[in-house]
Amino acid sequence: RIKYMKCEPENSFFPDLSKTARTDVIFFCSPNNPTGHAASREQLEQVVRFAQENGSIIVYDSAYAVYISDESPRSIFEIPGAEKVAIEVSSFSKIAGFTGVRLGWTVVPKELLYSNGFPVINDFNRIVCTCFNGASRIAQAGGVASLSKEGFKAVISLIDYYKENAEILLETFKSMGLKVYGGKTHIITVPGSGFGPAGKEFIRVTAFGQRENILEASRRLRSFL
Repeated sequence: RIKYMKCEPENSFFPDLSKTARTDVIFFCSPNNPTGHAASREQLEQVVRFAQENGSIIVYDSAYAVYISDESPRSIFEIPGAEKVAIEVSSFSKIAGFTGVRLGWTVVPKELLYSNGFPVINDFNRIVCTCFNGASRIAQAGGVASLSKEGFKAVISLIDYYKENAEILLETFKSMGLKVYGGKTHIITVPGSGFGPAGKEFIRVTAFGQRENILEASRRLRSFL
């Protein structure tokens, strides 16, 4: 019983909540994968208000937050009242290139309650303790190292590198007369339809790779067309 919130160029990749059906759980990703759209503060206020009015729980994916370059919120908890309706999940995969290492975190506020007043965190804790023994010590040590002063400096340098890759791809597609959306996040080349009905006739490309591969892909794209 999944209901897709249509995000497309016509609505600036933000759903029309007045036409969105009520669901128990709202999954919302910002910056969005695959469009790259980062929701504004006003937009996130709308999402929080929608959850409050409908008794829904938001699962907010902020894995790409470190790529935000403007004043868009980096966490759902920057929005007043979000602690009563939202869970936030994130990952070192996009921050420090930990894809495959499986290290991340989840924030479940104590203020988040079911309609009967029972804390959601109690159920979440039971599930995690029953199904998951925790990330490996090696993965955790890598995460801690990436957050050190020296480590985070390296992380930011890597993020800037990927953003430059995105700019190269952006200019490549523009030079070919194509319209481009997003371009500031980790994306890979797959049909957009794989991400839901609104993705038809779109493709998704990656900036998360070596510079020589990005330049070679750009050269081949130009030669092809």
